[in-house]
Amino acid sequence: MQPNEFRRHGHAVVDWIADYLENPEQWPVLPGVRPGELRSSLPPSPPARGESMDAVLDDFRKLIVPATTHWNHPAFMAYFANSSTGAGVLGEALTAALNVNAMLWRTSPAATELELLTLDWLRQMLGLPEKFFGVIGDTASSNTLYALAAAREMHPELRIRQDGMPGRADMPKVAVYCSEEAHSSVDKAVMTLGFGLSALRKIPTDDQLRMDPEALDAAVKSDRRVGAIPLAVVATVGTTSTTAIDPVPAIAAICEREKMWLHIDASYGGTAAILPEMRYALEGCDRADSLVVNPHKWLFTPMDCSALYTSRPELLKQAFQHVPEFLVVSEGEDVVNLMDYGISLGRRFRALKLWFVIRNFGVEGLQSLIREHIRLAKRLAQWIDDDPTLERLAEVNFSTVVFRHRPAGMAANELNQHNTRVLEKVNATREVYLSHTRVRGSYAFRVAIGNIHTTEAHVRRALDLVREAGRSK
Repeated sequence: MQPNEFRRHGHAVVDWIADYLENPEQWPVLPGVRPGELRSSLPPSPPARGESMDAVLDDFRKLIVPATTHWNHPAFMAYFANSSTGAGVLGEALTAALNVNAMLWRTSPAATELELLTLDWLRQMLGLPEKFFGVIGDTASSNTLYALAAAREMHPELRIRQDGMPGRADMPKVAVYCSEEAHSSVDKAVMTLGFGLSALRKIPTDDQLRMDPEALDAAVKSDRRVGAIPLAVVATVGTTSTTAIDPVPAIAAICEREKMWLHIDASYGGTAAILPEMRYALEGCDRADSLVVNPHKWLFTPMDCSALYTSRPELLKQAFQHVPEFLVVSEGEDVVNLMDYGISLGRRFRALKLWFVIRNFGVEGLQSLIREHIRLAKRLAQWIDDDPTLERLAEVNFSTVVFRHRPAGMAANELNQHNTRVLEKVNATREVYLSHTRVRGSYAFRVAIGNIHTTEAHVRRALDLVREAGRSK
């Protein structure tokens, strides 16, 4: 592509992005397509000869965009809402243009040093102590796996790095602990690391769906009695279903006594700690061995960007460092080589877009957006509490509200099926996208507010749609 042609198409793309980010509501939040419909509208084989970029962009506009679920839509309130921003998109575009691989300091000094700097900025914003060293990964799922791999290095007698686990009669069983409300990434991590799901202990929760420290303590003691090694605890600040906050100080005390690794999944809720009034959410996290928080969830940074912090970087490095001859460099141990802190040798320049976002918004600008989302969630909770046909099923700790429709006179055993139908009707309007969970077996809606464009009117409309669907037969 010649420079003049690139400029022409580049200007068209930027104009399209600007219009899209200015008014994402021009599209329904959910696409009106059936499974396989997009694929059937595209050629089954690649073109033998290159096509014009005009044709490619035309198909993007006519085929791809209408078949997209628009996470940038202000009425996207499913899962954990996120949103692209102009600063983040520009940073992402420049990342693609530079196209560096930040595996070694030498292969991109800027990518390496900016990642370390930007995560130190974020550390300060979250109020974490200076001892935390941070690197960027793709998602919290990967970073939780990395943290648990590092936890194995606390026990050199296991000889995992050299001898592995299979076929060893001398290999004791290990145990990993999390609450019954923890994210499924913990299950996947123990599966991937070879511990097996039988090594994962799901600890009961209290009446606020937080991990019960007494039950954790009992489980650890039980494992010790049968010769298993209590390896690590994963505590959560903002569980996926209900955003519960595990009692980290009490859990940290058990981990310190038992010499277990403490990992904190703060991928969603941790971001709220940039607000002084929400700093309590990370109470006790200064005692953790590792912590993950996702700027791509609630810090207006495009996917993917997940920050892993650890107070024991030497063990994370010990778990993953492997330097073949072709990657030996003269800088040696005098520099940080990011490839040493995870499985990936290829590492994108993810820090650039986060750096753009933090600089463009400033801490105060980011705080104002998050504070407004929390206000909207509290407002929604009040509307729900004031309506006798609605029932809130969890505390509103951040910007997510969990509730169900409960008509007068409906039998308890009918409520789950009723609410399933209600959610299907709401999402079928394509005006709003809500997801669901189960709270103590009860089917519930989740309204997750986190999009930069979401206003009180959008939240009110979502609730009105639930009411209308609940009334219809």
